Amino acid sequence: MKDFDSIPALMADLGKRAKDASRDLAFASAERKHAALIAAADAVWKNRAQIIEANKKDLDYGREKGLSPAMMDRLMLDETRIQGMVDGLRTVAEQTDPVGEVLAEWDMPSGLNIRRVRTPLGVIGVIYESRPNVTADAGALCLKSGNAVILRGGSESFHSSTAIHACLVEGLKAANLPEDAIQLVPTRDRAAVQELLTMTDYVDVIVPRGGKGLVGLVQREARVPVFAHLEGIVHIYIDKAADPQKTLDVVLNAKTRRTGICGAAECLLVHQDIAETLGRDVIAALLVAGIEVHAAGALAIDGTVPATDADWGKEFLDSIIAAKPVTDIDEAIAHIRQYGSNHTDCIMTEDQSAADRFFERLDSAILMHNASTQFADGGEFGMGAEIGIATGKMHARGPVGAAQLTSFKYLVRGNGTTRA
Repeated sequence: MKDFDSIPALMADLGKRAKDASRDLAFASAERKHAALIAAADAVWKNRAQIIEANKKDLDYGREKGLSPAMMDRLMLDETRIQGMVDGLRTVAEQTDPVGEVLAEWDMPSGLNIRRVRTPLGVIGVIYESRPNVTADAGALCLKSGNAVILRGGSESFHSSTAIHACLVEGLKAANLPEDAIQLVPTRDRAAVQELLTMTDYVDVIVPRGGKGLVGLVQREARVPVFAHLEGIVHIYIDKAADPQKTLDVVLNAKTRRTGICGAAECLLVHQDIAETLGRDVIAALLVAGIEVHAAGALAIDGTVPATDADWGKEFLDSIIAAKPVTDIDEAIAHIRQYGSNHTDCIMTEDQSAADRFFERLDSAILMHNASTQFADGGEFGMGAEIGIATGKMHARGPVGAAQLTSFKYLVRGNGTTRA
């Protein structure tokens, strides 16, 4: 890895080149962007052995840093996950190009015809941790939406991200698009992040994708607007009218499929009427699956750990879950309002009125009914990939795909029209 004498000069150069590339990319044809993404997908698969070799260096680095098993899982790439990246690139390629889409059109009595159309944001800075596949996802979505992007991956995924980025550049070259449209910060130096956050002359929006520490840093120090991807403090409320088999299936999947992703369940709330029956059955099943359960009240059975106040509102990102009984749905809603992160929350119930109340009274970016929270993913929403799950309320919310990476402009046509 190369050392750079001046990080500010390095980042200013990346920013200038990204700005220049964004001007060409803004009106690039849908066909050329499609070609670039297909060529990038082919390059990723062709170079999978080199990507896996680079990933081994990152795994060694992660072990030296003492990353948890869940974090190591986020970092690891194998052929199956590389195939997932390839599929994501191809899916994004096949989606309708959002740029130029007419969102609304109307005529005014003055004789003006007005259209509101999608337009790229410009230059996007993406700062992410651990998961090297974000390199492909973010690069693809920014390209599809006509934006140039500056990617700053986590220090632990440096080699993997570099190898994947090279494949994206190969795709740009093949489609005769500016290579500077997708750039990767070529250093682990944290000073590069500080620079990126304040590059208001070059960068139009920052998307942080990572834990609370990273997002907090970005929100505190950014001078560029931010799409916040906050931690996933994901709750599942098991209502008294929950179906036992559906509940067991969903809760186990939501917690155990991948414990280190932001859609993994972190807290179970169980209606007190079923805490000693279905609630305990769910806790027992989690224990058998190797999950450490921090339980309160009637859910505290043999093998669990006593829950403390510190367990509520905690993103474990590990084989740990908190659990407590609640008197009713309203107490569950109150708990989620107090301790949740507005990411993803789920209700298990066969009572439609309870599900409606849960959906109506909570304001998380994603609310689910009888479905695993592991579906909180842009790919599973039909977006091909996502650049993150935005938990704020401005502009983009929930999975951020290509369409969410656009703004709009008004195209106004007259015929020598003047204002009285």
